[in-house]
Amino acid sequence: MPHQLDASQWRAWHGDDFPHDCWSVAGDELCALAGSRRIDLISRQRYRNFILRFEFALPFAGNSGVFCCVDEGADLSWHSGPEMQLLDDRGHPDGREPTTRNGALYGLLRPDIETQTEPEQFIEAALSLRNGEVEHWLDGQRVLRYRLDEPALRERITQSKFSGYPRFAQSFEGHVVLQHHGEAARFRRLSIETPD
Repeated sequence: MPHQLDASQWRAWHGDDFPHDCWSVAGDELCALAGSRRIDLISRQRYRNFILRFEFALPFAGNSGVFCCVDEGADLSWHSGPEMQLLDDRGHPDGREPTTRNGALYGLLRPDIETQTEPEQFIEAALSLRNGEVEHWLDGQRVLRYRLDEPALRERITQSKFSGYPRFAQSFEGHVVLQHHGEAARFRRLSIETPD
């Protein structure tokens, strides 16, 4: 059964409490506040196999992401956790590069299907991990599937900006993180299902 993830299930990156100065809570909605400190939200629990379902909304040119398998021993969440990119492709410069478009494995793999967002309109999404296999879902469609231990992906990592971070994508388990990219982003209806 899916387990709902409200604000009590999240805390500040490298912190103990929910960072109310840079994220707001409105019902089941978690909102990154534009212009505030860029503090990511990290799940209080670690997960190995899961399906995270959520809806997100971005402003024009908005940029955010969801990370899995995050090791909090890293300085920043993206130093260890692969990112499902969430982006307004039409408004943000990252939309010009296939591997940083909405639904991509950020900086590494382009989505198989392109999914456009509309400013401030919620879109359904899901991120799943099972025994090292990851799937990205947007608007009811699987837009990307890959294995973290796939030789071709490992080679891409060595040629990318992640090559200098030895913890990056090394584990099949860890925390889930919602990114604060310095601008507004809204998440709601967050739930996680652990099949095991």
